[in-house]
Amino acid sequence: MKYYIIAGEASGDLHGSNLIKELVKLDSQAVIKAWGGDLMQNAGAEIIKHYRDLAFMGFTEVVMNLNTILKNISFCKQDILKFKPDLIILIDYPGFNLRIAEFAKKNNIKVVYYISPQIWAWKESRIVKIKKNVDEMLVILPFEKEFYAKHNMKVHFVGHPLIDAIQHFTVKQNFKTAYNLNDNLVIALLPGSRKQEIKKILPIMLDATYSFIDFQIVIAAAPSVEIQFYKNILGNRKVTIIQNETYNILGIATAALVTSGTATLETALFGVPQIVCYKGGAISYWLAKQLIKVKYISLVNLILDKPVVKEMIQDKCNAKDIHLQLAQIIYDRKKIEELKTQMVQLKELLGGKGASQKAAKLIYSIC
Repeated sequence: MKYYIIAGEASGDLHGSNLIKELVKLDSQAVIKAWGGDLMQNAGAEIIKHYRDLAFMGFTEVVMNLNTILKNISFCKQDILKFKPDLIILIDYPGFNLRIAEFAKKNNIKVVYYISPQIWAWKESRIVKIKKNVDEMLVILPFEKEFYAKHNMKVHFVGHPLIDAIQHFTVKQNFKTAYNLNDNLVIALLPGSRKQEIKKILPIMLDATYSFIDFQIVIAAAPSVEIQFYKNILGNRKVTIIQNETYNILGIATAALVTSGTATLETALFGVPQIVCYKGGAISYWLAKQLIKVKYISLVNLILDKPVVKEMIQDKCNAKDIHLQLAQIIYDRKKIEELKTQMVQLKELLGGKGASQKAAKLIYSIC
């Protein structure tokens, strides 16, 4: 079978790669072209466009790059017609992917949406396009099945693929010695995968950790961002930068400062106490406040439906306030034990192991 997969972000690349690994086990004749990243490529896909060239964040940046985005959509449509896939698999990335779904429907190509757009948070009206143009929706968050049922759309809850990825992960034997790191003495900084968010949030994270002199501060650098970009932000600060080793860093971390997104869930599944830090542009944040309907920005809090993880957003995302919260999750034993208990519940709600395998079986059966 011929598969065309589109992922526009780092998290989509991760989930797409795990899906591809399971698909090729089921379909020995699989030919896969994709928009994604290095992980999907290593899993067996031919990468047409890398996600680092697609990630535009916030209203202002999208408007500034609208011409590039429209050119990418046009190119994608042409590439699909040339490739003639049996199935298109869309991974999140709704602004782009819903346009491709509509195009695929008009050209009689089956569409599977793996990992729902967060229309339960905003733009709920997108459900109309999804029902019209998507043949099968596979969701990974427990509350999404109820959301779609409310709109009379049947979906498949396959569980969250991060459960498998993290459950079977072990820290590299030589990792700590290679970077001169110690267990229980590392504060991990995960400032995101896009340059604009890193530039805005990383300096705040660095200022918030300055006085934790007994700890090593380690930046989990995104694979799509060059090391020099981080060094330019650091200046003379003595901080360790490690690229493409986020799981190894979380495997030995005491605590973490994390930009909102999939990384908040990854950190929680590693059992690392965290503070979620997010600060957007003034216009983008104002628009988001008018449109977004959820109580929390962290996936951890959304799934548990309570404020387990502290969220420092916009004005609260400052060095002083983050520093105070960080001290609590490092030194307050009662707080730490409470967080660990909540993480056990989180894993149960996420549906157990085998998500990527379940998704691949469903997709293969559709073909």
